[in-house]
Amino acid sequence: MLKILLTVVISYLLGSCATGIIYSRMSGNGDIRTKGSKNSGATNMLRVLGKKAALITLLGDILKGSLAAFIGKWLVGGTLGGMIGALFAVLGHNYPVFFGFKGGKGIATSLGSLLVVLPVPSLIAFAVFVVTVSLTRYVSLGSILAAITVPVAYLFTMPFELPVFLICLLMAFLAIYRHRANIGRLRRHEENKISFSK
Repeated sequence: MLKILLTVVISYLLGSCATGIIYSRMSGNGDIRTKGSKNSGATNMLRVLGKKAALITLLGDILKGSLAAFIGKWLVGGTLGGMIGALFAVLGHNYPVFFGFKGGKGIATSLGSLLVVLPVPSLIAFAVFVVTVSLTRYVSLGSILAAITVPVAYLFTMPFELPVFLICLLMAFLAIYRHRANIGRLRRHEENKISFSK
């Protein structure tokens, strides 16, 4: 029980280290959450601060997710331990204790953690994301479809463990919930498309 608690706390604190917010403040650009879509993720960083800021944010968010998953596997053991680390890293990213519990949407952090724990489902989900964004230029739509893909792909590619599957479903729900405003804009055809020209 102590090891699970340690995994929860460490993973949540890691997730709370919001790369985009830290980078935007340290680079003299204020709080990224006050600009653009007011999100701290790589997509808003790209739109507001450019490719370098977006890449640093993306890599930082992926790395902290991977680290949390490794810690979970090390402390608790097995796929379930890694998934506990993954879940709480995403919760930390979405609701960071260091930044007023107002964070991002958890997609890059989910990817980083799931690559460690569920590599095949996460790679399938990443492929869905890439194809969707390439065809539509909607990062939000790609993120939502990728989130849905993970638990479905898990059922067909991994030995089934109910607790692991339930965490997959919870992470997918979190991703969709955090995109609820985007879903509304997609339905109204008002969602912004991504541009890589900046």
